[in-house]
Amino acid sequence: MKLTMAQALIRFLDNQYVSFDGKEEKFVHGMFGIFGHGCVVGIGQALEQGGHDLRYYQGHNEQGMAHAAIAYAKQKNRRSIIACTSSIGPGALNMVTAAGTATANRIPLLLLPGDTFACRQPDPVLQQIEQPTGYSTTSNDAFKPVCRYWDRVVRPEQLMTAMLNAMRVLTDPAETGAVCVAMPQDVEAEAFDYPDYFLQKRVWYLDRRQASAREIEAAAALIQGAEKPLMIIGGGVTYSEAWKTAQFFAEKYNIPIAETQAGKGQIRWDHPLNLGGIGVTGTAAANEIAKQSDLIISIGTRLTDFTTASKWLFQNPDVKILSINVCAFDAFKMDSVAVIADANNALLDLTGALGETDYRTAWGEEILTARNNYILEMDENYNVELPEGLSQTRALGEINKLISPNSIAVGSSGSLPGCMQRLWRSIEPKTYHMEYGFSCMGYEICGALGAKLAEPEREVYAMVGDGSFLMLHSELYTAIQEGLKLNIMLFDNSGWGCIEGLQNSQGTKTFGTRFLARNPETGLLDGDIVPLDFVKIAEGYGCKAYRIETVNQLREALEDAKTQKCCTLFDMKVAHGSMSHGYDAWWRVGVAEVSESENVGAAYEAMQENIDKARLY
Repeated sequence: MKLTMAQALIRFLDNQYVSFDGKEEKFVHGMFGIFGHGCVVGIGQALEQGGHDLRYYQGHNEQGMAHAAIAYAKQKNRRSIIACTSSIGPGALNMVTAAGTATANRIPLLLLPGDTFACRQPDPVLQQIEQPTGYSTTSNDAFKPVCRYWDRVVRPEQLMTAMLNAMRVLTDPAETGAVCVAMPQDVEAEAFDYPDYFLQKRVWYLDRRQASAREIEAAAALIQGAEKPLMIIGGGVTYSEAWKTAQFFAEKYNIPIAETQAGKGQIRWDHPLNLGGIGVTGTAAANEIAKQSDLIISIGTRLTDFTTASKWLFQNPDVKILSINVCAFDAFKMDSVAVIADANNALLDLTGALGETDYRTAWGEEILTARNNYILEMDENYNVELPEGLSQTRALGEINKLISPNSIAVGSSGSLPGCMQRLWRSIEPKTYHMEYGFSCMGYEICGALGAKLAEPEREVYAMVGDGSFLMLHSELYTAIQEGLKLNIMLFDNSGWGCIEGLQNSQGTKTFGTRFLARNPETGLLDGDIVPLDFVKIAEGYGCKAYRIETVNQLREALEDAKTQKCCTLFDMKVAHGSMSHGYDAWWRVGVAEVSESENVGAAYEAMQENIDKARLY
């Protein structure tokens, strides 16, 4: 069929399907785009021409729309995507940050940025970056370090191999992440006789990877030799939909459970074996038990520094690590005994291998005691009363109690992910949506849009600080265009409170982390707080907005918001420094080795002591 490269691309994407556990579904739902000269008469023309079932969504910031696409795929358990297209130059480069977010989180994201002319006849064109060291280099080369697959289609027939490889990566649970296929604007419009078999329906099978018998035998022996193991539930449990199997496994052998940000919420918060979040932003219960454990069973997690407290948390001198992960790169981290397999299948196989034994852990009352003590701590955080105003943890508690249990809470950066991993009480799976692999400021509202597109029947609440709101909230406009209701829960503490806390804890006085005016007397940013009326900003968008300074105002607003059909914004003025604190976990940061400050010197000495207690790899 004679088609332009862009027309063939749209037909190809429209015919891609995935099959998981025998269920077949369409993989590419639609396309976000901000049109410019690099794509409007190529991909834009192909979309406008029709003859496909891809829905076009109008983005308003390229990074924002790509983050919405990530959240959509995350909420869909990576089995459906929305592609993204942009013009060349700045439009394309705006998506590089989102590519990093997708790759760090192992989420499929297809980026189709416009590119300069392959023929080079009109060069240098508008928005082209010229490199005298290599004429073929364009701004799209910046995607290479943050993508799992990168290609540039400089002839129309190259589209076929490029897109087959793009789909190979996007649908591979071990290799998935951002995929960039750069689209030179002249080639987008060039025609080619594409064979029928390229354009026909194609099904990609997301088969569950089976562990080898040797891996299961080694893992079973490791578990049988452990007295006090701990399971860490990561994102792999979520995407494998293995939460019921993981819970059954834990119950059968009396193994306590801790959660990463990506794994949180798959098992009810009040399950007697669930100790909550682990690590730097974890709970006292999970961190206390982790220090005692002689075996860490890591399931579907990358074992990042926040989960392992910079490889410091597992203090038992005899501790071993068993990693169940579909990705070999992750499975071998921290010198783990690796089971490279789908989480659900591996747990079923381990249950079978252990089924012939009478294995039970040696855990006794320690689990219940740790849980009960921490629940009391949670309740205290949820009921804090401050003379200076509303506490951040109190506000979170009220929101958690008053919204529907099947509502989706979205977050990403600042102090809120820590408060939420420690304190948020999830009842139903897929209601806790946290992007913490990249912890990208500005994801929150974009992510809420993507989650709402994925599950329009649910209420979605974006948990966002004032710093992240100021950084990126343009996709709120897209939500309004689409008639989608988002609830923006804006925690205004007049600064980057999380980083200020880190700064202070390492001996440095507050500097550059509060939103203060320039002081003409000192010449520094240490004047008065710069007042912002977020309610007026929201009302300018057409949102229903609420000013919140008290618990009663928050309660009334939450109930009223449930009756609204439009987007809502809660401008919550929370007290400075009223977030939750850490629970005996260390996070390594680069403290100054020499300083005029005694406090910084003490922080450096403390860092050295903790390094001595941590694993080296």
